[in-house]
Amino acid sequence: MGSLSGKVAFVTGGSRGIGLAIARVLVLEGAQVAITGKSDAHLSAARPLIEAEGPASVETLKADVRRYEDVERALAAVVSRFGGLDIVINNAGVGIFANVADMSPEQWSEVIDTNLTGVFHVCHAAIPHLRRRGGGTIINISSLAGKNSFTTAAAYCASKAGLNAFSEALMQEVRYDNIRVSYVMPGSVATEFAGGDEAKGADWKTAPEDVADVVRDLLQQNPRSLASRVELRPSKPRK
Repeated sequence: MGSLSGKVAFVTGGSRGIGLAIARVLVLEGAQVAITGKSDAHLSAARPLIEAEGPASVETLKADVRRYEDVERALAAVVSRFGGLDIVINNAGVGIFANVADMSPEQWSEVIDTNLTGVFHVCHAAIPHLRRRGGGTIINISSLAGKNSFTTAAAYCASKAGLNAFSEALMQEVRYDNIRVSYVMPGSVATEFAGGDEAKGADWKTAPEDVADVVRDLLQQNPRSLASRVELRPSKPRK
């Protein structure tokens, strides 16, 4: 895609953590960016941080990716304001960690519906807009947990494994529409995800900005080739 100047990007879960870092780097590269989130307070706090990166336009939209009508409404607002859609970053995600025997059906559904079904909702609603632009890019933020399972994470690991398979199938379905699909699998990232402390482990964990840099590189890759999957892990994890 080369330059991102003037491109229109839609970032789910863009008010904090990895999503916020991605939104900021996209604006820095000249893209017009819309982010979604479920908290008005988080969206309000994120907006000036994103706008500080450059003169490009920024839109904040309250939406829950588990609800298809929210996704449709948000994408319609983006296309109405910016005139189209070029880039989709599926970053919204949740982590609820408990043994299967202790996890409630509602908790299971929250993880699967956000991390997997939510991505389907966004892609299903976004693809017609991307096709009208003659193509575009979809990047799904997955996790190394999608291939490296661990205890208390059955729902989270299942959601990310499903996201990986979904991404690979979608990549093959839309590649001849000039829609490029990639997924990024970070390991430990220093964020507040799942109620954690972003400062804890920041000396060795991957930073959200590192994931954002990978997303930028994928978007600027020569269109003759496609890096369909990227694994990103701390260089020196705790022993």
